[in-house]
Amino acid sequence: MLYPELFKSLEAVRWNMEKDVPWSAFDAHLLSDEQARTIKMNAITEWAALPATEMFLRDNAHDSDFSAFVSVWFFEEQKHSLVLLEYLRRFRPELVPTEAELHAVRFPFDPAPALETLMLHFCGEIRLNHWYRRAAEWHTEPVIKHIYTLISRDEARHGGAYLQYMKRAIANFGDQARSAFAKIGVLMASANRTAQALHPTNLHVNAALFPDDTVQSRLPDPAWLERWLSRQIDFDRNWERKVVERILHNVSILFDRTFTSVQDLNRYRKEVARRLGETLAVAMPEPAGAR
Repeated sequence: MLYPELFKSLEAVRWNMEKDVPWSAFDAHLLSDEQARTIKMNAITEWAALPATEMFLRDNAHDSDFSAFVSVWFFEEQKHSLVLLEYLRRFRPELVPTEAELHAVRFPFDPAPALETLMLHFCGEIRLNHWYRRAAEWHTEPVIKHIYTLISRDEARHGGAYLQYMKRAIANFGDQARSAFAKIGVLMASANRTAQALHPTNLHVNAALFPDDTVQSRLPDPAWLERWLSRQIDFDRNWERKVVERILHNVSILFDRTFTSVQDLNRYRKEVARRLGETLAVAMPEPAGAR
């Protein structure tokens, strides 16, 4: 099992909301109204770890090891929301999200293949790590800069934990897992080809609720994310390149092959798909009457 060691490693570096956040260093003059509103949106977005956890537990009912790890992931992700809520409660109480605003992002996600979802969230953690690092640079108020730095490091550690489960999946399922991970990796490393930010909270997850079936669509300001990325924290091509490079670096480790571009990874995806096709063809019984 991976969960016991992952629990220990994450427990060893867990930060304390009272002791490790320098609340007394707050400088009101360095927090603009614009910046404060983005903190509210991020607090609500992080609350969506709740429906994501419900999805993980439902779709991984066969995997008690991973489900146990989700308990740690859920705790730390909800703490991200909580520390942002606490920041607003202390310093901008008029912007604290209502319970209804938080609950709006709790809605059921359609069932999805567990391996694809695992890779999707692995890439999402990499992207969040970079988004929050950039947010820490953009903000001018020292306490929120520190908070975003703490959160960004958590996201990186979560990505590392997901990677361990992906390695286990390859050991257990071989090309089936490689195919799932390569397919989602190509998608998530191709954000420069899409009109929207590629992150789990910005993807459609409930066909019956379409088009209001993304986390971002259920925020008080559904257009906030794109504005935050493009006009506020200025998550430009250079930062996007860092995300892609990190995804490619990790899948290179995962697949024991060097990928320097999304095109390289896509070629590998097709290679694995051909192998799976050949395997299925060998395993499939010959149709009656073929002789």
